[in-house]
Amino acid sequence: MQEGLLSHYYKDVEFEAGCDEAGRGCLAGSVYAAAVIFPKDYTNTELNDSKKLTAKKRYALREIVERNALAWAVGVVTPEEIDKINILNASILAMHRALDKLKVRPEAVIVDGNRFQKYKNLPYTTIVKGDGKYLSIAAASILAKTFRDDYMMKIDKEYPVYDWKSNKGYPTREHSEAIKQYGITPYHRRTFHVPGTGELTLDFKY
Repeated sequence: MQEGLLSHYYKDVEFEAGCDEAGRGCLAGSVYAAAVIFPKDYTNTELNDSKKLTAKKRYALREIVERNALAWAVGVVTPEEIDKINILNASILAMHRALDKLKVRPEAVIVDGNRFQKYKNLPYTTIVKGDGKYLSIAAASILAKTFRDDYMMKIDKEYPVYDWKSNKGYPTREHSEAIKQYGITPYHRRTFHVPGTGELTLDFKY
């Protein structure tokens, strides 16, 4: 087994869901989250934190996760919702929405990071760098990342000047420069700070 990546559940339950999100630090686009439940004895030495994998490997593993998981689901929170409730709450809401869609009800939840809000009175544990420690969280990170990348590639065709097909909505210098030159789109998060622009945020009219 890959060093540091645990195949067993965190809690001694029959069904444990791992959750992770993608797109929290972006200037544009929805935030995506996924929830995955594997069989308790499931192992896969290839699964890891999605950030440590190539895009090709992430998509290959997504197919494996979809086939092998007892249940998996993806939740989405839009830019408009992000602006209303802030990105932390939006990330948690996206995970709750993913959990809502699972076809198997989990008995416990493990979450990447250190912030979460209780879901339907289920016990939960936050695990810093959990996407590199637990298979279900690693799988959730892969699903969240790839489904969000698909979405960013799609909306890039509407607004190609922002190069979302490459930066996926993250605050690259080119993305920030395009915002200053062309303004923002309905996909931008209006309350986010634009790097390199002093006090400028995205809070202005389309």
